[in-house]
Amino acid sequence: MKLWQKNSNDTAEVDRFTVGCDREMDMYIAQADVLGSLAHTRMLAAIGLLTAEELADVQRELKAIYHEMEAGNFRIEDDVEDIHSQVELLLTRRIGDTGKKIHSGRSRNDQVLVDLRIYLRHEIYRIVQEVEKLFRTLQRLAEQHKGVLMPGYTHLQIAMPSSFGLWFGAFAEGLADDLTMMEAAYRVCNRNPLGSAAGYGSSFPLDREMTTRLLGFDTMAYNVVYAQMGRGKTERILAQAMAAVAATLNKLATDNCLFLSQNFAFIAYPPELTTGSSIMPHKKNPDVWEVMRSRCNRLLALPNEISMMTTNLPTGYFRDLQLLKEVLFPAIQTLKECIGMADYMFRHIEVKTDILNDPKYDYLFSVEVVNKLVLSGVPFREAYRRVGLEIENGTYRPDREVHHTHAGSIGNLCLERVDALMESVLKRFDFDRFLRAEEELVR
Repeated sequence: MKLWQKNSNDTAEVDRFTVGCDREMDMYIAQADVLGSLAHTRMLAAIGLLTAEELADVQRELKAIYHEMEAGNFRIEDDVEDIHSQVELLLTRRIGDTGKKIHSGRSRNDQVLVDLRIYLRHEIYRIVQEVEKLFRTLQRLAEQHKGVLMPGYTHLQIAMPSSFGLWFGAFAEGLADDLTMMEAAYRVCNRNPLGSAAGYGSSFPLDREMTTRLLGFDTMAYNVVYAQMGRGKTERILAQAMAAVAATLNKLATDNCLFLSQNFAFIAYPPELTTGSSIMPHKKNPDVWEVMRSRCNRLLALPNEISMMTTNLPTGYFRDLQLLKEVLFPAIQTLKECIGMADYMFRHIEVKTDILNDPKYDYLFSVEVVNKLVLSGVPFREAYRRVGLEIENGTYRPDREVHHTHAGSIGNLCLERVDALMESVLKRFDFDRFLRAEEELVR
C-alpha cells in the first residue's frame, strides 16, 4: 500500500530501490508519527473536518497503536511503504473509512518533518542525559584527584606540571560547551513544521498554533516553504552538535590510549576492561578507547556527509532526503553508546600517584624555577637565560614544589563554577515542556 497510489502499480525493482531500508529506519520514528497524528486529528476536529464521534474513534485507536509500539508489538508490513502508510492502514482496518480522513490537510512531506523533529528532540534529550552523567563522573574524579600531579605536554614533549584534576576537569568543562551547541540544535529542531503540507500550505483553515501547543514545540516553523527547507538543515545542525561531543570523546580516547601504554603508565583499568593478544601474553590493550576513537572519527565526518547529500538541492522536497535517516539514526545510537561507555570506563579508572618522582620529569619544573627567580626580583628574560644555561651545562636542579593558585590552575580548579556553567546550560533545554505535552496526548 502506498498513500500516493491510484490505479497503477510500480515494479518490484523500483520499490526495492526507492524504499530501500526505509521501513527499518521508520521504526525509529514510529511513535513520533502517532504523536503527530494525535495532535493533527484533534486539530482537524477543531476546524470541522472530523466529527466528535470520528475523533473519539481515531484517538482511541491511535493511542492503542502507540502502546502497541511501546510494548514492541508493532511492525511495518512488507508490502507497506512506510510508517505513515502503516498507521493509516491499521486505522482503516479498525475503524473503517474514518481512518482515511486523518491525512486531510497534510502531506507526507510535513508528516515526516514533524516525525523527525519529535524523534530528534527525544534523542537530544537522551544524549544530554548521557553527557550529564559523564560530566558528573569527570567532575567527581577531578575533585578526587586534584592533588595528584602528572606531566603536561606540548608537541608531545615534557612541558609543565599538570594534574589529574586539571585533566578530568578540562573534559568536563568541554562537555558543557558541547551542550551549548546541542542546545542550539534543539532550538532549531523544536519548531513545528506541521501544516506546511507539501511545502506550500493548504486551503484548509489549519490551526497551526494548536498543533504547536499540543506537541509541546517552542514555536512553529512559520513560513511553509522554509519549513520544508528545514529538512536536511535540521539534521546537519544536529550532526554538528553531535560532532562536537564526538570530538571531546575522541581526544579523551586518544589520551587514554597514550596514558595506558607502558611508555606513559599514568593510569590503569581492571583487566576485564582491556583485551589481550593471541600471541603476546603480557598485553592489556585499550580496545574500548580505540574503537571509541574510530567511531567518533566517523561521527566527525557526519556533518560533511549530510551536507554533501543535500548540496545543490533546489527549494522543495526531493527523495534524496529520505537517505538522511540511514546515516543520522544509527549515528545517534553510536554517540549515545560512546558516551555511556566512556562513563563506564571512567568509573573504573585508577590513577598513578607518584608519576613525577621519575627523574625524566625533572624538566617539567624549569618554569617553576624561572618564576621563583622572577619573584625574587630577577627580570624574566634574565631568569629564563640562567635556567636555560643551567639545563645546558647540567647544573639545573628542579624545585618540585608547585604553587599555582590562580583561577583554573592546579590549585584552583573552579569546579563549582564549572558545575554552575553546566547547570545553566541544562536549564535552557526545558525538556519538561514537550515531555508533558506528549504524555497528555497519549493519556
